[in-house]
Amino acid sequence: MDTATKTASTLTWFNVGLAFSFIALNAVISKIYHLGIGVDLVTAAVRCIVQLALVASLLQSVFETNNPWAVAGIALLLNILGTFETGARNKSKRRHERMARLFRSVLFGMLGSTIPVSIIGARYAMSVDPFWTPSQYIPIVGMLCGSTISGVVVSVSYVLKELKENRDKVEVYLAYGATRMEACKPIAIEALILALTPPINQMSVLGIIAIPGMMTGAILGGSSVEQAAKMQMIIMFMISASSGLASIFTTAYAISIIVDDEHRIRSDRIHSQPLALWAERDRILRSAKASMGRAYLNARAWRSRTGVEEEVLLETRR
Repeated sequence: MDTATKTASTLTWFNVGLAFSFIALNAVISKIYHLGIGVDLVTAAVRCIVQLALVASLLQSVFETNNPWAVAGIALLLNILGTFETGARNKSKRRHERMARLFRSVLFGMLGSTIPVSIIGARYAMSVDPFWTPSQYIPIVGMLCGSTISGVVVSVSYVLKELKENRDKVEVYLAYGATRMEACKPIAIEALILALTPPINQMSVLGIIAIPGMMTGAILGGSSVEQAAKMQMIIMFMISASSGLASIFTTAYAISIIVDDEHRIRSDRIHSQPLALWAERDRILRSAKASMGRAYLNARAWRSRTGVEEEVLLETRR
């Protein structure tokens, strides 16, 4: 175990650069098969490097201060960043109404799920005293936020898709006097099933097909294999609870926005256009790509012209 810890502590930025070659390989594959995700892969990888480097520096100082208010601030920051990632940067084709409402609903859903689940789980399931111990609580909140984001995006995207493409079924229920929640109940049930399917699949294969990162990290950190396995079980149960609570809240909120108080489906509140910020980013990237293409063609033309002139000069000298 000591050998594994020493090996992990000797990693340098050169090792990270070598691992980055796997991302470069995926980007090349994307280019060859015209998948159109090469830029996203590289951008996400660069963001991963920058974010983890900043988080490592920040968490080190928080761990040293051992201040509960600093821990609370980090937990709130993780939820806010997770909300922004869910609402502003998710790749789903649809979102509901104004960005402010979407941000508020997702933030309340995440805070109402990750914070209570993390506090109860850390204090009672994991026997951490005090529960806000930075080295224990912050990683727990981070894992819950990361998994909850996926559940929220899947559930809300499915609800908006069904209310946009299959609104006739809901309107039949509404015409016969059903409330908006009663009319949308089948859609909400299916959305929650989809949101909880990833945690179910993960729990089904843990230990048999896959060894999860939490367990691997605990083993590399010096914990016994048995303790690492029990910790992973607790984390997975907490992830399932957090994903379920957040998905329920955001699904109900999305339905209440798209189907108004007068039981009308407001398709005009479902937006499929990208946010202005990301549309501008895409425009800049397209412009940069076009400029690089023109510069490449101009360079080739200049080289060809220079080559022709050199040939004429040689013929003249002869």
